[in-house]
Amino acid sequence: MLILQRKKGQELKIGDNICITVLDMGNDWVKLAIDAPRDVSILRSELIEAASANKEAVAVSLSPGSISKINELLKTKKDSGDN
Repeated sequence: MLILQRKKGQELKIGDNICITVLDMGNDWVKLAIDAPRDVSILRSELIEAASANKEAVAVSLSPGSISKINELLKTKKDSGDN
């Protein structure tokens, strides 16, 4: 891991086509501008973690056992005439 110290308005370059600029800073936050090609994915780590957790939850809820339970419930509901 590389750790750098930058001041407001300063930039850092990653490769030839990514530029990160420090726009503003507070006591416990920093505002960054990222200039990168459209094909470069830029996501906050908490969004990646949330997406991963959602995928895991879906995988668990759609396990073979739960799918058959859902099918049974739907069939029971259909047979009873509930909409």
